[in-house]
Amino acid sequence: MQVISTIEAVRTARAVYPTLGLVPTMGYLHAGHLSLVRQARQECGAVAVSIFVNPTQFGPNEDFGRYPRDMQRDLSLLEAEGVDLVFTPEPSTIYPPGFGTEVVLAAAEEVLEGAARPGHFRGVATVVCKLLNILQPTRAYFGQKDAQQTVVVRQMVRDLNMPYEIVVAPTIREADGLALSSRNTYLSAEQRQTATVLYRALRAASEHYAAGERSAAVLREVMQMVLAGEPSVQPEYVSVADPLSLRELETISHGALFSMAVRLGSVRLIDNMLV
Repeated sequence: MQVISTIEAVRTARAVYPTLGLVPTMGYLHAGHLSLVRQARQECGAVAVSIFVNPTQFGPNEDFGRYPRDMQRDLSLLEAEGVDLVFTPEPSTIYPPGFGTEVVLAAAEEVLEGAARPGHFRGVATVVCKLLNILQPTRAYFGQKDAQQTVVVRQMVRDLNMPYEIVVAPTIREADGLALSSRNTYLSAEQRQTATVLYRALRAASEHYAAGERSAAVLREVMQMVLAGEPSVQPEYVSVADPLSLRELETISHGALFSMAVRLGSVRLIDNMLV
């Protein structure tokens, strides 16, 4: 396994693989990341993983400084999975002096995570664009857990005519339904128990949908009622949106994305479900 921190070296190393799957990460890997690595291995043969905590996607009052990091642990996990390349750039490599270009998808900044975290998707789209252009993978792999991110990346690739296939894999969950996330490490034992309410809310809405409910307002209310059963949970938004535009729906006719963001103490959690 080659661990490389410079753009020139990683491009040279990448050139020997006719087909390459890329799994972009911010590190502190969990089973969700590793499931993407395994899928990339099955579909592409060679696998590259990037580990880069991207400063430009964090707001001024967010958790960039305390975001969990453990490079040696991550590299051990990736070596055990047979990863071929690991790209570990410094911020000055990705954003050198004088850097002044951003990828902006204006519509994404108006809804859901974009509205809640101004500038977040400029940072996401810009860094993913750079990673795709640096490593030039055949396919890049993302998890459904960050649903809006997957919509943003797919639109960017389409709009900019980038020759990369974007693969979105299902969210990996704990046995009790909690979606895997590097930020789960912030949760106390009690908060960890409470955090299952996100999945319970999504399940409740999906069950009402399966029973024939198509009113988005009713389905939002179902999720809000479940969340209200945990007084320590403070919802930021509860959404029933079009899966492509992410605009809120009145009536579901062709499927929907149920999603939410909540605060649990100082921890911000997101989750979603496609129906």
